[in-house]
Amino acid sequence: MKYLLPLLFCICLTSQAQIQINGIVKNSITKKPLPFAILKFEDNTQIFSDVNGKFSVKCSSSNTFFSIYFLGFETQKKEINNQHFFTIFLNPKTENLKNIEIENNDRANAILKKVFENRKKNNPFEKLNSFQFDGYNKLMVTANPDSITGKIDSIYNKTDNGIEFSKIDSSGYKFKKIIDKQHLFLAEKTSEFLYLKPVFKEVITGAKMAGFKEPFYEYYGFNLQSFSIYDNKYELFETRYISPIGNRYKKEYHYKIIDTTFIQNRKTFVIYFKNKKLLKGLEGLLYIDTENYAVAKATLRARSVLDITSEHFYTYYPKEDVWFPEKKTLKIVKGKSKQETKILGGRITFEAENNDETNKKNKNSDFVFLYSETNINNLIFNDLKKIKKSYVSVDVKDQATSRDEVFWKLKRNEEIDERSLTTYRTLDSIGNKNKIDKKIFIGRKIINGFLPVGFFDFDLRHLLSYNNYEGFRFGIGGNTNEYFSKIFKIEGYTAFGLKDEAIKYNIGTSTRIGKFSNTWIGGSYTDDIREIASTNFAIDKRVFKLYDPRPINLSTFYNHKTWRAYIETKIIPKTESIWQITHSDISPLFEYTFQKDGTLYRNFTATTAMVSLQWNPFSSFMQTPNGKLEIEKKYPKFTFQFTKTLPNFLDNYFDFGKIDLRIDFEKKYLNGQKSTVLAQAGYAFGDTPLTHLYNTSPNNLTKDNILQRITISGKNSFETMFFNEFFSSQYAMLQLKHGFKRVQIARKIRPTMVLVTRMAWGNMQNPEQHHGVNYKTLDKGFFESGIELNQIYKGFGLTGFYRYGPNQLSRFEDNLAIKLSFILDLGLD
Repeated sequence: MKYLLPLLFCICLTSQAQIQINGIVKNSITKKPLPFAILKFEDNTQIFSDVNGKFSVKCSSSNTFFSIYFLGFETQKKEINNQHFFTIFLNPKTENLKNIEIENNDRANAILKKVFENRKKNNPFEKLNSFQFDGYNKLMVTANPDSITGKIDSIYNKTDNGIEFSKIDSSGYKFKKIIDKQHLFLAEKTSEFLYLKPVFKEVITGAKMAGFKEPFYEYYGFNLQSFSIYDNKYELFETRYISPIGNRYKKEYHYKIIDTTFIQNRKTFVIYFKNKKLLKGLEGLLYIDTENYAVAKATLRARSVLDITSEHFYTYYPKEDVWFPEKKTLKIVKGKSKQETKILGGRITFEAENNDETNKKNKNSDFVFLYSETNINNLIFNDLKKIKKSYVSVDVKDQATSRDEVFWKLKRNEEIDERSLTTYRTLDSIGNKNKIDKKIFIGRKIINGFLPVGFFDFDLRHLLSYNNYEGFRFGIGGNTNEYFSKIFKIEGYTAFGLKDEAIKYNIGTSTRIGKFSNTWIGGSYTDDIREIASTNFAIDKRVFKLYDPRPINLSTFYNHKTWRAYIETKIIPKTESIWQITHSDISPLFEYTFQKDGTLYRNFTATTAMVSLQWNPFSSFMQTPNGKLEIEKKYPKFTFQFTKTLPNFLDNYFDFGKIDLRIDFEKKYLNGQKSTVLAQAGYAFGDTPLTHLYNTSPNNLTKDNILQRITISGKNSFETMFFNEFFSSQYAMLQLKHGFKRVQIARKIRPTMVLVTRMAWGNMQNPEQHHGVNYKTLDKGFFESGIELNQIYKGFGLTGFYRYGPNQLSRFEDNLAIKLSFILDLGLD
């Protein structure tokens, strides 16, 4: 009896032992991999090879052989014995192979037609009026320790005398030691998902990110994979692909039935799909219910710079007759790229591919992968009556980042392992020691043009600038930050021009009166100068530039002493707005007088009310404890501004108004190209002085020699239009751009070519009111086109534009503009 228990224990261990089987399946004739070949084991385990024909499976040690199937090929059986890696060559069937393929493809296409026809009936977002569920997501960046040898290598260099020893490389050894104990990155979140047709909202109730006290809220806005396979466009890692069951499925994909199987005792077709255009689109498997033609499982893969595999698992609910998601996973590994690849805002990096085949060596990044898994629990159908603040797609609760371990134990689908716990302990310790949160806080400020020192953020824009009127302008300024107060702010600046020898300054204060709407009410006083006839949308976000090219060549400004009271708010859904009243004493700083009713005015006073509003109807927004973020930028975007003087109020001189409108559109393509459209118009009415009219952003010098006119190009300015050449009281402008993907010319020379066309029309009402300035009007239109070669080397580029049409100049060289360009690449995606 004393020997019986150990014997039974050994038998149990043996029966439960597992072995790892790896390999690849290929065509014996072409030697090409066979994607999604079927492998069946004696214990009824069944798997598919991936799109590269590779497979990896843990199976019971009781298996002595397995079978390999692929449509149109002869089946093979392989003995396992002690072998753990297999290279399997399948022989094509010669008899009637073409007929088999045609018949199979026809049947697969017929099934897909029924899938498409039944999409609305099977899509939970179409079939159900409402549903709600809890979700738990775990994302990690890690590597499989078993795949890393961890050897200490000797590095040798080629010399004239042969090969000489250089150094010891222990990076692989150190990397394996780290990976054995922990992951490289780990984040968890718990959410409540709410759907009430047509609104789908996520409420994040718990958020935890290794190494950070406060997580990157932007990370929760990344759309790693679509929730629904039924959408016409399937989103995978923020790239939209044509869905294999979308409305263009016939044009985009080939289909083939490769097997039938059972999921929840319901028979399903296993259909392989592949995009017709090589190296584009998706490839994978669809498991289609044979009764209702719904998707019961899906595997989708995109291969390019990154190799991404997405899987969707469904559960069938008989009462509702619907397959509803129960889990989705995403895995990203390094693809084939000649350049370093950064993802998740540059926080994860895959090294460049080594093209030297004679000296090819696996790098650490070759083993690293990103894995995300989302599990769905507590599903309830058709019981939701209302969704609060439905215009916010993602709502992060204030207490989400302070959840204790008891909360996480209840929310996790399985107990956290020691490797993950070590990840939190190690990265949290490193984060605290290196003050990562503080460095990120400072880094974000600097990117936006501020240098935080204690409770004050110094505004880097005020330090130094240049224009033809002030010469070099030196200044200092900024505002109090969150360390001073989250609800009260003091701001200001002072500056001095060396050429005009005048001091300019601003002082203001504001207080927050609404947290969710981020509503601030404030006031300020400013004594400064401004470019005449410039178009400024008050709602535009503050953009920090190392340089601002246009003001360098400006000579015509006006001084304004302005009292301002304003309210800034996001209370209107998907909208940001500023409502303000200003009172200004205005003095043109050039030879100009304005005539009204026979009286000439050199200086004047204006009291105006203004609303400036930006509406992003197609974008998605996230509410965080720190404010609202635009997490998914979609176009078009609309900006509207209305300005009107208040007659007979605070000594207002003139009665005039302005209506300004801008439409931005942008489209990104899968091949890395991008098209943008900018349409802008303005209409001034009433007695409007030249200081408040329109100049349509000229950026060219009045010099005879083309080389003397070389300056730095602007973002949306007319590069061949001379300063003060045209003025308008009404205008319309259109800009078209198409940027091609970057081209590798040399290791550090990777320019981007952009084709640009700009055009503008305008007129001037009551030109007799403006004295002292010679100008033309845009009645016949203004046209220019050009090429930008940006980022040729370290951000520097070269652009060339040509002016044509009714306002073309007589000398050929006067129509040309050659400019330098500079784009600051901070390495952020």
